[in-house]
Amino acid sequence: MARRKRGNPVNGWVIVDKPSDITSTQVVGIVRRVFDAAKAGHAGTLDPIATGILPVALGEATKTIPYVMDATKDYWFDLRWGEARTTDDIEGDVTETSDLRPEQAEIEAALGAFLGELVQVPPQFSAVKIDGQRAYDLARDGETFEIKSRVVNVERFDLAEVVDRDTARFRVRSGKGTYMRSLARDLALALGTVGHVSGLRRLRVGPFDENMAISLDSLKAMTHSPAAFEHLMPVETALDDIPALDLEEAEANMLRRGQAVPVFRAADRERLGGLREGDVLYTVHDGLPVAISRIKGGCVWPIRVLNL
Repeated sequence: MARRKRGNPVNGWVIVDKPSDITSTQVVGIVRRVFDAAKAGHAGTLDPIATGILPVALGEATKTIPYVMDATKDYWFDLRWGEARTTDDIEGDVTETSDLRPEQAEIEAALGAFLGELVQVPPQFSAVKIDGQRAYDLARDGETFEIKSRVVNVERFDLAEVVDRDTARFRVRSGKGTYMRSLARDLALALGTVGHVSGLRRLRVGPFDENMAISLDSLKAMTHSPAAFEHLMPVETALDDIPALDLEEAEANMLRRGQAVPVFRAADRERLGGLREGDVLYTVHDGLPVAISRIKGGCVWPIRVLNL
């Protein structure tokens, strides 16, 4: 006799305003229990000290996670000058100090060098894998290792406020894989001092922002309550930046079976609009997403079928 899967087939996105001092994985576990969902995951880790937007995917929404993680993100962070720390944030041990405090004009003049494509080295205490192990596990064990640099993209980097002599607040819009702790560390070094992140909040992840979020405490109070489902957003919300294509029932069934749908007819040109060979789209029938797809060889091919 087959074992019953744990949890229910709940599908959609829950946007949590993560509090500090809890991991992203722990938040996912709480959301999963609130909805008694069979499957859950998140779209981009937030450090335990960080607060803000953590999109949690349930059920079939987990198939759309990569499209959210590839999107831009907005943050603010506080950079405390004068102390380098092992973790590049307030939780680590102090490794170096400096009496130098940059002036506002110096800070603003330095920011331009951190826009566009940057070569960035992630923090030693990060989720980057080194020979199959997480960097933060190796760092906690006192291991010596090197993290390879990566190319990241920063669209916006503004000085929002000089909080006091020791602290400045910044606003950032960045692409996938950009570490705010590395950005803070490298900016301090460029200004001839050292520094670390003393506060961090994520304001937006792709289509999800603070206006859509619910606090973790409020959500926990709705455990196993129908009220929680008022905060469950449709799976396709994650695909707002991807064009949609309406299908006929027979075409939708072909994609669900993993088969390609030919789009050679003259009538297809109108519904395809500006879509071209190689474009990614999501296909829809009767108001429900069918699959994340790609146009290839004059056909629409399924990449990930959504069983909704």
